[in-house]
Amino acid sequence: MKTTADSFDAYEAIRTLLPAMPGPGAGQSLSSLMDMADQVDAFVFDAFGVLNVGDCPIPGASERVRELRAAGKLIRVLSNAASYDRAAAFAKFERLGFPLTEEELVTSRDATLQAVDDRLWGVIAAPEDTLTDLAYPAIRLEDAPDDYDRAEGFLFLSTSDWTDRRQALLQASLARRSRTVLIGNADLVAPRETGLTLEPGHYAQSLPGGDIRFFGKPFPDVYDLVRVTLPGILPERIAMCGDTLHTDILGAAAQGWCSVLVTADGLFAGEDTLSYEARSGIVPDWRVARI
Repeated sequence: MKTTADSFDAYEAIRTLLPAMPGPGAGQSLSSLMDMADQVDAFVFDAFGVLNVGDCPIPGASERVRELRAAGKLIRVLSNAASYDRAAAFAKFERLGFPLTEEELVTSRDATLQAVDDRLWGVIAAPEDTLTDLAYPAIRLEDAPDDYDRAEGFLFLSTSDWTDRRQALLQASLARRSRTVLIGNADLVAPRETGLTLEPGHYAQSLPGGDIRFFGKPFPDVYDLVRVTLPGILPERIAMCGDTLHTDILGAAAQGWCSVLVTADGLFAGEDTLSYEARSGIVPDWRVARI
């Protein structure tokens, strides 16, 4: 399990892989999103640390989303969670009190699957993931070494059932023969009820081979999917609300969006974010404890 400081350092270590930060935001503190809602036409919410922590909704979040909808604001959820297909993702948000329409939810899984072709994929997925949205042949990777060598490419969607042994099998297979690896969740960590868990982006850092592709915030493919659903909205009138500097805030700034760092429940829960902002140069336009 990583600490916030560990995770921050890990993100800083891969800054050359991430988009450039155009410049620091104003870093204005808010009591709630309603303080700046008149400056924004569309609110894009990260999920973990903003709307929920694991399977628990954050107090007041669903009420704030409903309030913003009632004020005429467009709502989108942009999540790096690739463990669920769309049906399961919609069901989870409904259980948490955030019923969404088809265009309101965009995930890193959506962006990743656009890059999948008809080769035989070795898939790293949650046990309960049926992979019904994967249109091409696949091998579910577990503990059989031969399966790793048979795969013509790798699709890394979830760490929920991933082990050090399986990571070693993947590393060894790629060392023998380089192949494409699609990382369906670029996050290094995710906030859950018990602390920070390691995500696919973390395991990708130790993989050999040159064709490793990252999907989700802060990489551009997933933002393109959001923008298609917001025709006519100027980038500066879109606000990304997230709990992570290197994914949510940096990714939004690189797109010309404004940004809100949410601090109470996610990666920086219990931390002074100002020191991390100063060290990284990634400063949001606004910051708020909860939305």
